[in-house]
This record gives sequence, structure tokens and C-alpha cells, in this order.
Amino acid sequence: MSKNKPRDVQVFPIATDTRILRSRSWSRLRFEIEYALAKGTTANSYLIESDKTAIIDPPGETFTQIYLEALQQRFHLEDLDYVILGHVNPNRAATLKALLKIAPQITFVCSNPGARNLRAALENQDLQILVMRGEETLDLGNGHNLEFIPTPNPRYADQLCTYDPQTEILYTDKLFGAHVCGDQVFDEGWEVYNEDRRYYFDCLMAPHARQVETALDKLVDFPVRMYATGHGPLVRYGLIDLTKAYREWSQQQTSADLTVALIYASAYGNTATLAQAIARGITKAGVAVESINCEFTEPEEIRAAVEKAGGFIIGSPTLGGHAPTPVQTALGIVLSTATNNKLAGAFGSFGWSGEAIDLIESKLKDAGYRFGFDTIRVKFKPDDATLQLCEEAGTDFAQALKKARKVRSPSQPATNVEQAVGRIVGSLCVLTAKEGDRSSAMLASWVSQASFSPPGLTIAVAKDRAVETLTHTGNKFVLNILKEGNHLGLMKHFLKPFGPGQDRFADVAAEEAESGSPILTDALAYLECSVQNRMESGDHWLVYATVESGKLLDTDGVTAVHHRKSATHY
Repeated sequence: MSKNKPRDVQVFPIATDTRILRSRSWSRLRFEIEYALAKGTTANSYLIESDKTAIIDPPGETFTQIYLEALQQRFHLEDLDYVILGHVNPNRAATLKALLKIAPQITFVCSNPGARNLRAALENQDLQILVMRGEETLDLGNGHNLEFIPTPNPRYADQLCTYDPQTEILYTDKLFGAHVCGDQVFDEGWEVYNEDRRYYFDCLMAPHARQVETALDKLVDFPVRMYATGHGPLVRYGLIDLTKAYREWSQQQTSADLTVALIYASAYGNTATLAQAIARGITKAGVAVESINCEFTEPEEIRAAVEKAGGFIIGSPTLGGHAPTPVQTALGIVLSTATNNKLAGAFGSFGWSGEAIDLIESKLKDAGYRFGFDTIRVKFKPDDATLQLCEEAGTDFAQALKKARKVRSPSQPATNVEQAVGRIVGSLCVLTAKEGDRSSAMLASWVSQASFSPPGLTIAVAKDRAVETLTHTGNKFVLNILKEGNHLGLMKHFLKPFGPGQDRFADVAAEEAESGSPILTDALAYLECSVQNRMESGDHWLVYATVESGKLLDTDGVTAVHHRKSATHY
């Protein structure tokens, strides 16, 4: 896939009277954690032409011009009856305004929260809107009698799925998608998308696992032959497996015995982006997140989530020098509900000043709460380095919760099996990786040669490692093999705790590999590697990478080896 290809719109018939218009971005679309694999994405829109005509989910402003051009080449917009919206966000406003200019006769179809968001986004109270609460249908003729299923979650309180009984297509909006761009419209050979679909779930759905389970329950009775997703390839061949996976992944979250209440509001989407990155860091460390958008959540629900959680984090934008009223209300609930032995955190974004974040921090400190990470303040939109900081802060928060629980539970002596497994030894290495503004490293000893031709190796990467995000298929890294005798200094450096976003390579002698990843010049040897595949293995990912180049830096040195006493310790 060429990241330099221009954006375009791919049009393809997918069923009776039904076409997809895939607005394609071959490079990374936005700085949000869900796009961090940088495989491009598609914004999928659909056109149903029957007695009545409807467009489902026009794309955001990035694609407004090329989308409308592609649409007008194939369809007279003056004949358009309906625009169905799976969710409304400000990013779509430009496209919707342009559509209205050409076709003022449009009736919008959305959920009740969607109608409120739509009037606000278009700054127009006189729109023609059909509100779908779940019982109503919309007959386009010839059997296209559309049904609507509200599937709200804290990030998308207005999310609405649409079902067409004529074609047995379920238009799923954010559910079941993936951020990957290519020529393939359907998911033939669907297993190739497993990693992308899992990552998409972990970023977007895991913090709302309870609501995802509710959505799955609502959708289960519809005879569906295809998921028409908002992003990525359409789900046809892997439909049964992906549906089952969504259920399993959701249950992993909802059955977790340790949770964090992540409470926020967002004015322009920036605070929600930070919340999403923090949530990703928490869930990858094996702790569940109860994500709460306090603008759309009842006080009793906030209170229940805080009571149940081991810790809580509050995020807010600053509007006119203040926190929005829903945040102030939520903060009051937290202060009156959460015992001060619960771990706390605060974050937020702002344009000119950050008083709301200062207010939250000071109120929590005055109440005696201990913080799981330093308060995060972000001006305007976050960049990659900021998202990495947020993700690592979330992981630190989760690990602090787990550590506190371990202290309360007395440790058990290692079993015979654990002692025996611990005798498996491996070479001591440091994995280093850098991509754009993000860089990280980890000490590793679970490394093994895996193939001769091509030369390849496997390395086990714990899910909660900061560097894990940089070990997906297509990523490159350097494996630095340490030398017996001088390995203790490097080992000590990379074993010490780093703060979120802290430079792992300060005070370490290093050069830059061709991929940009650091080569530790005091190592015995190094290998430049490219990730080909990865497999989920309990609390680790088993990463298979091929070796592209390498060098022995000391011909007389001996590989440092790590001896363990138990399988439960590194």
C-alpha cells in the first residue's frame, strides 16, 4: 500500500439497488489512538436507490469534495430523499451542509440524541428530521423497509444501526470496523484483518464493553448476511467469527474484577481523544474501563460506576475559563461517593487556558486522593507523542491498581511447575522501536530464532508494555543483543520505571538504524527486524519478525543470558 497515493472514492455495487462509496485515505487520517497503526482507512457511505432514495453515513470534511463529485457523477442529488446518520459529529458538518445546499429537500434520519447533535452541528433548528427510537421503520419501496436499532455508548451516545430486510445488510456504523485501506471491498481471506479488527475493538469498543454487549443482544435476532461497516472492508466472510469475537472480547472486559471509572466531557472532541488513549493504556494492562461521558449519563449511573471501581479519572475541556456544568456535577458526585483510598487521575484539553483541569486537580488533592499519574494538560489537538504519553499514563494507573491489590493479597510460594518453567533461559536483549514522534524500548529475554529462510525470530511482548503499540504487523524494530560483562548497566537502565512519555534513550549511547529505531552501541550485536505476524498468547503477544539486516559489534564477546528462579518473574 502506497501512503503517497491521493485520496479517492471507490464505488462498488454490493446488493440489490445498493452501492458503497468508499472514501479512501491511504495514509493516517487523524491523530487519534485508533488510527495509530497508520494503515490508512476508508470512510464508508452507502446509496440505496429504490422508489425513494437514501444515503447512509456521508463522510467527514476530509472527503467532502471528492465524495460529492463521485456521488453526482452517478446520481442526481436533486432526487435524494433521505440522509441516514449512524452518528453525528462536528467533522461531518461540512459534508452535510454541502449536501443541503445542493439538495435542500433532504430529510435527515437519526436517533433522538443524533437530532440534537445535528441541529447543533449545522447551527440550524429548522431541519427536516425523522427521529428513530427503535420501533419506527422507513419504507424506500421494493422491500427496502428499513429498521433502526439504537446502539448508544458513552463516546457515541447517538449511535444508530440500520437494517435492510430486502438485502439482509446491517449498517453498523462504528461496530465491526477496522482502520485499513485497500482495494478489497469485502473481507475475503478475512483472517488477514484479525489484527486490525482487534486493535480497532481495543481502542474504540473495549471502554464501552457493557454497551457493546447490549448492542450485540439487540442485533442477534436479525438475519444478517453482511455488516456494512463505517470503516474498512465489509464483513461478509468473517461475519460469524467476528461476531463471536466481539462477544468474547466484551466479556473479557465486563468480567474483569478490577475497573477504572473514566469520566469526561468533550467540547470539540479533543478531550474525548485523550480519554480514548488513556482507556487504551488501562485495558491493555488487563484492567477494565467503565467509560462515562457525563453529558449523557445519569448521576446515579456515575455514582454506581465510581463505587464499583478501584480508581477513577476525570477529564474536562475548559470553556470560558470553567469546567462544563456536567463535569462539575460529576466531580461533586465523585467527591461525595469515592473513598479517598481510591486512586485518582485528572486530564483535559484547552484552547487558551486550563482552569477546569486545575480545578479538578486541586479539589481531588484537597480531598486527600492519591494520583496514579501526573495531571495531563493538552493545548488544542493532541499529537502522536501526546497520545503515547496518555496511553502510558493509563497503563501506569492500571499497574498501580494491580500492585495495590497484590500488596493486600499475600504472595504464594512458587509451585514446582513455575520453578521448572523458570529454568528456561534466553539471551538478554533490548528491543528498541521508533516511529514518527513515538519511541520506546523494553528489556527482553523471551526471544528465540524461528526460521532460517527467511531468517526470523519470535519475541514475547507483554500486553502492558509501552513498546507493544510499536510491534504490530508492518512495524520495524531493532533487537539489541546484550554482552556478558557490560550488560548490567543497560539492564539496570531499561528495568527502571519510566514516566509516561519519558525518553528511554537519554544517557544511553545509541545510533539510528535505517528504520529510525535506536541501535545500542554497547550491545554485542543488533538485528533490524520487520514484524510479519503476531499471535495472542495469554498476557503476551508472540511477535514473529524477519531479520532485514544486522551486525556483530564485538567479535570476542559472549551473549548475556538471563537466569530466573520462577516462571512468574522476569
